[in-house]
Amino acid sequence: MQISAEKTATLAGDVAETLWNLPNGITLLRIGLSPLLIALPWFHGRTWSAIIGFAFLAVSLTDILDGYLARLHGLESRIGKLLDPLADKVLVMTAFVMLVAVGRIPQWGLPLVIAILAREFAVSGLRGVAGGEGVVIPASPLGKWKTGFQIAALTALLVHWPFLGLPAHEIGLALLVIATALTLISGYAYMRDYFGASGPPSPS
Repeated sequence: MQISAEKTATLAGDVAETLWNLPNGITLLRIGLSPLLIALPWFHGRTWSAIIGFAFLAVSLTDILDGYLARLHGLESRIGKLLDPLADKVLVMTAFVMLVAVGRIPQWGLPLVIAILAREFAVSGLRGVAGGEGVVIPASPLGKWKTGFQIAALTALLVHWPFLGLPAHEIGLALLVIATALTLISGYAYMRDYFGASGPPSPS
C-alpha cells in the first residue's frame, strides 16, 4: 500500500506535535536520567547512597507530575500512554540491574528480580503487539501499585544504610517481596484482559 509523501509528512508532524509537550518531556527526562544509576558502584558510601536513593525517588515521582499536567491541560495522548509505562520500566530495570551488580540484592532475591524483569519484558511485548493492532494498553491501577512498591523497594535498597534509625536495606528486601507478587499478578491481569474470552481491549 502506497502512502504519499504529503500524508507521511502530515503524520510525522502530528506525531511530533503530540510528542513534544511538557508532560511527555518530563517522561522523556525520566528515561534520560536512568543511566546515571550506572555510577552506583563508584558512589556506594553512606552519604552517596542516600543521595542516589532519594534522587531516584524524586525522579520516579515525576510520573505523578507528568500525568497530572497531561490531565490538567488536556494533553493526554496515545504516545504519552506508551511512553509513561516505558519510562517507569527503564528506570526500574536499570536500578535492579545495578543493585544486583553491587551485591545489595542477595542470592535469594535474584529469582524475584528475574521474575520482575521477565514480566516487564512480557508486558512490553504485549503492548508492542497491541500497538500493531492500533490498541494502546495504558497502565492499570494494579500496575500503578506495582510500580509504587517497586520504587519504594528500590529507594530503600539504594539508600542501603540505616536511615533515621530504620534498617533501610531490610525494609527494601521486604518491599521487594511484595513488589514481586504485585508485579506477577498485574502481569497476569494484562495478559488475561488482552487474550481472554472478551477479546482485546478497545482502542483508546
